[in-house]
Amino acid sequence: MPTLHQYDYIFALGTIFAFLDAWNIGANDVANSWATSVSSRSIKYWQAMVLATVMEFSGGIGVGATVADTIRTKVVDLDRFENDAPLLMLGMMCALVGSSLYLSFATKIGLPVSTTHSIMGGVIGMGIALLGSDGVKWWGGDINSGVVQVFLAWVIAPFCSAAFGAIIFMVTKYAVLLRHNPALKALYTIPFYFFVTCTLLAMLIVWKGGSSRIKLNGGEIAGTVVGTGAVMAVLAALFLVPWLYRRVILDDWQIRPWHLLQGPLVLRRGEVPPRPATTKNIRNYYSGHKTMEQLQAERAAGRDEETARKTSADAASDETKGGPQVTADDAEPEREGLNISGPRPEGPNWSPKVIFWMCKHYFFRGVEQDIVSMQSKRNILTGDLEMTHAHAQHYDNRAEYMFSFLQVLTASTASFAHGANDLSNAVGPYATIYSVWKNGSLEGSKTEVPYWILAFGGAALVIGLWTYGYNLMRNLGNRITLHSPSRGFTMELGSAITIIMATKLKLPVSTTQCITGATVGVGLCNGTWKTINWRMVAWIYMGWIITLPVTGIISGCLIGIIVNAPRWGMAYDV
Repeated sequence: MPTLHQYDYIFALGTIFAFLDAWNIGANDVANSWATSVSSRSIKYWQAMVLATVMEFSGGIGVGATVADTIRTKVVDLDRFENDAPLLMLGMMCALVGSSLYLSFATKIGLPVSTTHSIMGGVIGMGIALLGSDGVKWWGGDINSGVVQVFLAWVIAPFCSAAFGAIIFMVTKYAVLLRHNPALKALYTIPFYFFVTCTLLAMLIVWKGGSSRIKLNGGEIAGTVVGTGAVMAVLAALFLVPWLYRRVILDDWQIRPWHLLQGPLVLRRGEVPPRPATTKNIRNYYSGHKTMEQLQAERAAGRDEETARKTSADAASDETKGGPQVTADDAEPEREGLNISGPRPEGPNWSPKVIFWMCKHYFFRGVEQDIVSMQSKRNILTGDLEMTHAHAQHYDNRAEYMFSFLQVLTASTASFAHGANDLSNAVGPYATIYSVWKNGSLEGSKTEVPYWILAFGGAALVIGLWTYGYNLMRNLGNRITLHSPSRGFTMELGSAITIIMATKLKLPVSTTQCITGATVGVGLCNGTWKTINWRMVAWIYMGWIITLPVTGIISGCLIGIIVNAPRWGMAYDV
């Protein structure tokens, strides 16, 4: 059948709202993959944006098509639209409208909601409005079909992430962090953790990303996955471990990142000269976070919290009271944001240089934010964050530094998995709109999603991340529990394992639930519930509960009003 040019406006509106939906996914959901790394100071915000751009885009392009198929074909019975294919176009467009409008509101108020819940609610709402409740696939014949199975994944995902994160952290805690000379023990574990994380990422790529182009049997898959992890572990042992030994164990303050290429030869650098007092080698990951003894002593002395927070000398004195080993340079926490845009140039708003500055400022304003400082600001949701953080134990700062490299690796893995899993939330319905518009029927609506649509959604997601992701990231991380590289690494690895399992089963789980569940699970490993900011957790859970019905109501009401309008009703006798 020919292209339905009479419905070009539906395709155009679908394109706009699919872009807005993907933009909100980047601004709202991608922060979940990187908030822990930024909050623990393992990586700067602008560095996280660069890595997230690469990993999210590659995950969506290479792996996202199959999960996108789940969103658009296994929620509503598409066969019911056999004689009214344009009505399915309209329904999917309304689902995108409902999802994108709600996500825009949630992103604006800083509510980290599940974008999976959002689009699922939109599709279910339009399905009920057009077909009735029996038109929705509530229960399928296998684990990855039907709405009920997806609901079960939403319930199971946070608990699985919490369990995985807690188990990994407890092993790390008692095998490394609480041992004598924990920095050296952490150094020994790096090749092993590189093997585990890289094996998981290779597993996801071979199972999903390469399945349409590379045909491997069970043994070949196992060999490829394990071999990739083993190669990365060997590379870490040959290049990263000797470099870390010089930098951390021997306190070689002159060593530079490019010395990694020397591999084992870096051990022959000779004696380390005395480090100048003004030079720091390892940053203090607990800077600005007091232990319980420090906080109680400060409050007993009657000092004002805001004054103490602004006094840089207090941070230096904190380190002399038994806190992690740091240098005097860590007394005043360094600013994380960059100043890319610079000052506003003089001239009217319509001048080219002012317009260029405004565009640059809008796109890079997220990179210019100091996320860690923003998280420390107190509001009704944070409560007494200083006391919440004080219940968490501070571990050796040099050992934490070792885990910062692993955390960047696990964050990249989680980000890749997020692109594979959640890009489908926007491009799944949009792919159906395009297919019906292009073919004039349901023919092709159940085929693989075109790569240009995946690229379109990935680009919108990345733009949303760069321009507005900071608004959500400041509500996560340290506002839930105290973050450090060792904690953040296990949170992200536990979440990534859960997401990869769900992607293999073609279940569009919520990455928000996964990382939040892992954060709570790891936070509880301190042995007390007081290390968790339950106000923020309740706020996030509230967002999960209201998301699906709100988007469903918006989508259902919108499609109901349109199809019952005189002109559409006469055309399709709905």
